[in-house]
Amino acid sequence: MSGFLNWLNARFAPWITALGLTSGSVTLEVRGRRSGRPIRVSVTRVRQDGKQYLVALYRDSQWARNVRAAGGAATIISRHRMPVQLVEIPTEARAPILLGYVNQRAFTHSGAQSARHFFGLQSKPTLADMAALAEQYPVFEIRPRPDMTDEPP
Repeated sequence: MSGFLNWLNARFAPWITALGLTSGSVTLEVRGRRSGRPIRVSVTRVRQDGKQYLVALYRDSQWARNVRAAGGAATIISRHRMPVQLVEIPTEARAPILLGYVNQRAFTHSGAQSARHFFGLQSKPTLADMAALAEQYPVFEIRPRPDMTDEPP
């Protein structure tokens, strides 16, 4: 990836989503498992059946590995900082959430683009399509942590 694209992904996108200027994307802040420093990444929030989720688009995505190492402690930033507990969803329960992900618009991709680009599927995937891929895509439920102060994780 070029230096400019790295900058867009690592700095600009999390800054924009932290401002709350995007409808579905937010900034996730989690402590780096090696550096111990707060790491920020732009992610798409999925709303499904009254709950909210984050989908890792790669099995070994760095942010998902950091979340696991942090015991799920993180902060969602979208106009305001909200300390959260991210709870990983079992593989067998992920398909409806993944389908919800491709049926909504993300910061830079429509649902159809997401289905093709991230999942390698046609523009209208089925629940069965997503169930077949669920093991490859970690999903975390976002749970508020009202007991936490407004400090970085």
